[in-house]
Amino acid sequence: MKFTKMHGCGNDYIYVNCFEETVHHPRELAIRLSDRHFGIGSDGLILIYPSDKADFRMAMYNMDGSEGKMCGNGVRCIAKYVYDHHLTDKTHITLETLAGIKYLDLSVENGKVANVTVDMGKPVFRGKDIPVNIDKDLIINEPIQADGSLWHMTCVSMGNPHAVVFVEDTEHMDIWNMGPVFEKHPMFPEHVNTEFVQVLDRKNINMRVWERGSGETLACGTGACASVVACVLNDKTDNEVTVHLLGGDLFIKYDQDENTVFMTGPAVEVFSGEIDIAE
Repeated sequence: MKFTKMHGCGNDYIYVNCFEETVHHPRELAIRLSDRHFGIGSDGLILIYPSDKADFRMAMYNMDGSEGKMCGNGVRCIAKYVYDHHLTDKTHITLETLAGIKYLDLSVENGKVANVTVDMGKPVFRGKDIPVNIDKDLIINEPIQADGSLWHMTCVSMGNPHAVVFVEDTEHMDIWNMGPVFEKHPMFPEHVNTEFVQVLDRKNINMRVWERGSGETLACGTGACASVVACVLNDKTDNEVTVHLLGGDLFIKYDQDENTVFMTGPAVEVFSGEIDIAE
């Protein structure tokens, strides 16, 4: 099977062109190939398919084999793949995901995609729709007991569930302890992605993320969007913010009038190869 390794701000996935390849057991394959010692190494597996609703369709699987609905860094890399590998010559494309149709604008430099702006759609706030076991239309600065301590979270879905927690210092926090506690907290029936956010000023934040099914990753596009929405809801930043992640920066704009989030960031192809997937 031919594959391409790509990343957006260090959030790396294995991409397979399913116009040409056939993947029969994607969950098992994601676990096998994502292993950084015995496989290719990645945060998961992303498959690119034809679509009867959009230009392309995405299926994504985390490194533990669970299927995700949406990946902001992943969709930018798909845009780069389909343009750079000549599956399209359009610089505005649509992508079918389990979280709905996404609209992508490609910035091309010297014949290659350098940056992609994604219309990430409307954030979801109602507890039962995120889902969170809290019957509220808005979950802002909500107290939660975790690991014996009282925290406060703001919950948003960007196609997948996010709990945003504001902290004084992202660099020295114990994310490897707190991440799993939040991910599998009984408050979240489908588990949760948790963003730990340090506000620097009205236009800049630091963010570390613990992704359900993958652990800490160097970046999370939907998490960056959720974090900026949470910042605005808590009046901690303006609505246009640069999110500083371990793997790089993303620029997020939250249009409150339209209740729509836009994300701009890079996409990088690392290498391509071929691997025997026969058992």
